[in-house]
Amino acid sequence: MQQPEGFEVEGKEDRVSLLKKFLYGLKQSPRQWYMKFNSFMISIGFMRSKYDNCVYLQRLVDGSFIYLLLYVDDMLIAAKDKSKISMLKAKLHSEFEMKDLRVAKKILGMEISRDRSSSRLFFS
Repeated sequence: MQQPEGFEVEGKEDRVSLLKKFLYGLKQSPRQWYMKFNSFMISIGFMRSKYDNCVYLQRLVDGSFIYLLLYVDDMLIAAKDKSKISMLKAKLHSEFEMKDLRVAKKILGMEISRDRSSSRLFFS
């Protein structure tokens, strides 16, 4: 690395600045983002699946679970109780800049369909 043009310091040409925040587009940016996301999820009581590092889950008081599946920068959240999903979205929104695309119809090339009367979820 070199000192940025206009910010050179006489006699200290071999020194560079330390980044305190990761920059979008750098090689380590995805890893830094994931580490920040992971530490946030752990801090709000989720645990990362031991089978897949991009699946987070939390057991709720009623014994059911809330799941968050992460793929690069896309998320899919699933739970029985919609209010729990809304609470998680609010927490995520307070920490990260994000858009809520509402009910998922497709993810990773798979179509999602629901039969709400029998509480079933289908992937094609």
